Amino acid sequence: MAGDGALVAELRAILLSGHGERIPLDANACLESIDPAAPGRVLDTAAARCVIVVSPPGEATPSALSRLEALELPVFALTVDPRGPAQAANEAPSAAGTAHYTVPALSVEHLSSTLFPHLLTVLKGIEVAVGRRLPVLREAIGTQLTAEASMSSLRVAVASALVDHVPVLGIVLGTVASAGDTLAITGIQAFLLLQIAALYGHDPDLTRLGELVPVVGGGFGWRALARELSGFIPVAGILIKGGIAYAGTLVVGQGAAYYYQQGRPMSAKQVRHLYDEARTRAVEMGRDLVDRLNPRRRDGNGGGRA
Repeated sequence: MAGDGALVAELRAILLSGHGERIPLDANACLESIDPAAPGRVLDTAAARCVIVVSPPGEATPSALSRLEALELPVFALTVDPRGPAQAANEAPSAAGTAHYTVPALSVEHLSSTLFPHLLTVLKGIEVAVGRRLPVLREAIGTQLTAEASMSSLRVAVASALVDHVPVLGIVLGTVASAGDTLAITGIQAFLLLQIAALYGHDPDLTRLGELVPVVGGGFGWRALARELSGFIPVAGILIKGGIAYAGTLVVGQGAAYYYQQGRPMSAKQVRHLYDEARTRAVEMGRDLVDRLNPRRRDGNGGGRA
C-alpha cells in the first residue's frame, strides 16, 4: 500500500475490520505500507501480489505511478474524491500496469462496487488465505468461489446428460455417467464447503462437512430429480439436469457462508427460495447456449436466414 499516509491508514483499517479487538499478526503482515521514493529503500516483492496507491485527486502523478509500476506488480490507483462518483476501471490491471478507480469516500460499500472485484482477480489462487486474514473480503470471495463451483457442477451435469442422450453410447455408459456425475458434483460441493470454512477462519478438515450435511444431502435429491426428468425430456432434460446441479451447488456455498456468518443454517424457506432462483437462472443460461449453437432457433420460428 502506498500514497497519502492518512488515506493509507484509513484503507488499512477497513481491510482489517472484522477481527474484533485483536488483529492477528498474520493479518497485519499481509498489508505492507511502502514509500517507493524513500532513498536507499530496497523492496522485497517476492510475496507481493499487487500495489494499492490511495490518494486525493491529482496526487497520483504519472511519475509516481511509474515508480510503482517498476515493481512489476499490478497497480490499483485509488483516488478519493468527495466531489466525484464511484468509478471502476474496465478491467483489473496487469503486471506492471495501472488501473484507475475513484470513490467519494473510503467505505466498504464504495470499495465493494469498484476496487474489490478486480482485486480478487489478481488474488486468484490465494483468495481463501486472503479472506481468512481480511474479513471484509470474505463475502465477495465466498460468492466468487460458489459461482465457480456451481459452473463446474453445471458442466459435469450437462456432460453426463449429453452422454445419456447419445444413442447406443447412452445405453452403454448412461448408468456409469450418472453415477460419475453424482460423485463428481458431491466432490465439488465438499471441496467448496472446506473452502468456505477456511475462509471464515476454521481449519479445513473433514469434520467440518458434518456441520452442513443437510445442505449437501439436499443436493442428492435434486440431482436424482434431474436425472429422472431428463430421461423424459431430451433437450430440455439436459438443461434441467444442469440447472439443478448448478442450483444445488449454489445453495451449498451460500448456505455454508450464511451458516458461518450468522451462526445458524438457513431456514427451509430460504433454501428453497435460493434454489428456485438459481435453477431458473441456470436454465436461462442453458437456453441461451442452445440458441447460440442453433442458428435456426436464434433467427426465430425455426426459420433460417433469407
